[in-house]
Amino acid sequence: MSGTAALSKSERAYGWIGERISSREYGPGYRLVLGEIARQLDMSVVPVREAIRRLEAEGLVTFERNVGARVALADRDEYVHAMQTLGVLEGAAMALAATHITADDLDRAQELNGRMRDLLTHFDPHEFTVLNEQFHTILFEECPNPHLRDLVERGWTRLNNVRDSTFAFVPGRAAESVEEHDDILRLVREGADSADIEDTARQHRWRTMNAYLDNRASR
Repeated sequence: MSGTAALSKSERAYGWIGERISSREYGPGYRLVLGEIARQLDMSVVPVREAIRRLEAEGLVTFERNVGARVALADRDEYVHAMQTLGVLEGAAMALAATHITADDLDRAQELNGRMRDLLTHFDPHEFTVLNEQFHTILFEECPNPHLRDLVERGWTRLNNVRDSTFAFVPGRAAESVEEHDDILRLVREGADSADIEDTARQHRWRTMNAYLDNRASR
């Protein structure tokens, strides 16, 4: 009888967690705290652990020693293709937008980057990612080519569909990203050559991608 009850609880936990992953309430990188889930489901951690193991076997959850269970990042190739493409498109858009960005726009971007720097002390990867997207949007939204701007926006949407936050997996990359943001802002403020802005913005995107790939390869 107890075995049947345990199985039932495990199935319930499996369905409950799986539904939240599917709906993206638990997005890629989300940390699955067994005790908290057990409390919400009014059960012990044993059936929750069994459910997590099942989801891990299906590739929906990853487990790291000393970190715990997290919702898995999406397919590696999809992520790489999205990041490569967005790096090229966004770099070009930022280069074209540079002469149209106002001093107020740059100050707003600087303020956002300051908030991202403040987050490094008590890191919240989701909030960092939200601010990061806002920062990038300021720098490409004045691109005078509407077709290119539309492609960049689609690229961000595609990227958000395959991950919530790379920084949840490689939090050390966040500090480097903030410094690189300062470099991009400096180039735009100084009226640097568009090719330099484009290359710096593209490499910034690709460094984040490479940090994630290096992290995966080291596991």
